[in-house]
Amino acid sequence: MQNRPGFFDEMIGAGDTAREPYTSYNSWFSGEDLKELRKKSLDAETFFRRTGITFNVYGAAEADERLIPFDIVPRIISAREWARLTRGIEQRVRAINAFLHDIYHRQEILRAGRVPVDLIARNEAFLPQMIGVAPPGAVYTHIVGIDLVRTGEDEFYVLEDNARTPSGVSYMLENRETMLQMFPELFSRIKVQPVQDYPRNLRRSLAASAPPRCSNDLTVAVLTPGIHNSAYFEHSFLADQMGVELVEGHDLRIVDGKVAMRTTQGYKPIDVLYRRVDDDFLDPMNFNPNSMLGVPGIMDVYRSGGITIANAPGTGIADDKAIYSYMPEIVEFYTGEKAILQNVPTWRCSDADSLAYVLDHLSELVVKEVHGSGGYGMLVGPAASKKEIAEFRKKLEARPGNYIAQPTLALSTVPILTKAGLAPRHVDLRPFVLVRPDGCTITPGGLTRVALKKGSLVVNSSQGGGTKDTWVLEE
Repeated sequence: MQNRPGFFDEMIGAGDTAREPYTSYNSWFSGEDLKELRKKSLDAETFFRRTGITFNVYGAAEADERLIPFDIVPRIISAREWARLTRGIEQRVRAINAFLHDIYHRQEILRAGRVPVDLIARNEAFLPQMIGVAPPGAVYTHIVGIDLVRTGEDEFYVLEDNARTPSGVSYMLENRETMLQMFPELFSRIKVQPVQDYPRNLRRSLAASAPPRCSNDLTVAVLTPGIHNSAYFEHSFLADQMGVELVEGHDLRIVDGKVAMRTTQGYKPIDVLYRRVDDDFLDPMNFNPNSMLGVPGIMDVYRSGGITIANAPGTGIADDKAIYSYMPEIVEFYTGEKAILQNVPTWRCSDADSLAYVLDHLSELVVKEVHGSGGYGMLVGPAASKKEIAEFRKKLEARPGNYIAQPTLALSTVPILTKAGLAPRHVDLRPFVLVRPDGCTITPGGLTRVALKKGSLVVNSSQGGGTKDTWVLEE
């Protein structure tokens, strides 16, 4: 495999020898038949299709469900590397939770001038309905996904925070299950930390955050927008794996001051609702009056302490990419420590000087919407045409406060299996964090997304990316 000049490859190091985490895997791979491996790759696709692991593409002309491509070459992280990452992730998630509590209560970080008041007050993700509300157990972000990229041996950056409704954990679990079925001998040879206990840990973590006055038979449910949502497979998968009910808004109503779900024996109270419905659609009495996806009055029950909603309403402000640019200050303010994990340098286009720089260097930068996700609404300058840059310039000039810009990082590469053998492709990593009142659990590894197109830096499945199994080695 030929490394791409200027990029750190996680498998092949100096002198074209395997880096330490990949030593055993590389030795195994060199003895394998490429034809047989390609056959197994096709077998994996068949398995995913049979299992129904798909996602919907919004706006696609055919409005179809697509299979997320899966590459059978794992991404491998050493125990030492993972230990450092987990310290940084735990610190960051702790700071995010403290920040959310603060901005909905005393707002001390605003009083201290560490974050501009306007960035909160004029932010559409800030929910005035949450001011003064204390979630059960003081947990706002029950499930968090922190997107990481790597640029060198010991250089990791946080690309963005996902504190609203992070998705992708079902792919992490199914990727591992697929690899265990296809390559059992590898897991005997290489000691990899397990991820299969995530659903059990999720169930326990949610239960630990139940409201004080919950029923004796503590009930957890997953709220989905329905089968047409892009992540519906994951909603149903997690409900099934946790052994809890999957419900839609029309299955729920308020009964005796509690949120209750319809059952064959009548309505049963719910204590914890893992919602995969956005804030705006959660309660038509408090938010969007036209919503058919939520539950009328659920926010009143929540504010009175009658139910835990995970993640808490209003957490989306921590996903805001303008807020992201202040995360080093936020981490230090609430933890008293310097951030272990670095941010990517960021220009806030709401600032006139930053905007001028960004407009002058559009062809070199990555520009993102502050509320954007899934690879939509962004410009990757080095890969864009002159026409695309000109069109994006008009959007940026019209609404500068809606965008941030970042340098184009030299993302690390991990090999994928191609017809010719191994070829390097760019990757990112989304570890998943479960937060309880007494601490957090970080699943070893997470979801590795890979840009399958040669040279592409966009790893999102909606933009043609795929996934890999992520192995964190035992000590």
